[in-house]
Amino acid sequence: MENKLRIGWIGLGNMGMPMATNLLKAGYPVTIYNRSREKENILIAAGAISAQNPATVLANADIVITMLSNDAAVKAVFEGPEGLLSKDAENHQGKLLIDMSTVAPATSRYLSSITEKSGLAFLEAPVSGSVKPAQDGTLLILVGGSPENYEKAKPLFEVLGKMSLLLGGPGFGSSAKLANNYLLGLQIQGLAEAVLFAQKNGISPENMLTIINEGALGNGLSKLKTSSILQEQFPAAFALKHLVKDLGLAKDAGLETVLSNPLISSFKEANDQGLGEEDVMAIIKSIKI
Repeated sequence: MENKLRIGWIGLGNMGMPMATNLLKAGYPVTIYNRSREKENILIAAGAISAQNPATVLANADIVITMLSNDAAVKAVFEGPEGLLSKDAENHQGKLLIDMSTVAPATSRYLSSITEKSGLAFLEAPVSGSVKPAQDGTLLILVGGSPENYEKAKPLFEVLGKMSLLLGGPGFGSSAKLANNYLLGLQIQGLAEAVLFAQKNGISPENMLTIINEGALGNGLSKLKTSSILQEQFPAAFALKHLVKDLGLAKDAGLETVLSNPLISSFKEANDQGLGEEDVMAIIKSIKI
């Protein structure tokens, strides 16, 4: 391998799988661990090495990246009995741990603190973008941590994304991600309401979406979701349950605005109706106009 850095990857969900695949394609040696072990098979066939637990991933890597579903899962991987910061961590001084999950800013600051106490380095790097940008390597990566660690990780970010931004210390990347996902929720909710309101007044979804997409209000998101709305099919590019989680994290971090509370209630209701595994745009099935 021409790349000297050995990469560890933990978490092979809808985002983690294509991201780890892109690092393999770029020539990095990658050691993987996923709680559901069968998900590892595709990457093993592509050349990845499977590890028994997170501690073994760390032993076989210079940089370890976690991409997990929530705060509890990330903390378990860091602090569990066979976790990244288990008793053997002291033998891996200076290695870099990068959490690319969407978690609370306080969680990122906590992970940074316990990682550094173990003699390792830490970056948070949540991403803006869903499955297709993950596949294409065009994510926007929102980084919190030291400039030194950011420079070390930058070659990996250039494989995974179209741009990375160092926003400040730990917690800054998470705060930016939650603000971005709040705006995502507002736009999805607004798009759904506009289409349903127009339909109630005799305007077809096809015509309303053409008006939106060809006018000043059209954007990448509205165009991306047009097909799903018209076909009434909502495969998860970004699952609704994850937005519910992120809006809750934003509220816990201080989001308290005129629009935030009804938005959170709307998506919670949709999740309670069983739409959590579908794409965020499935909110249109829940809204009543």
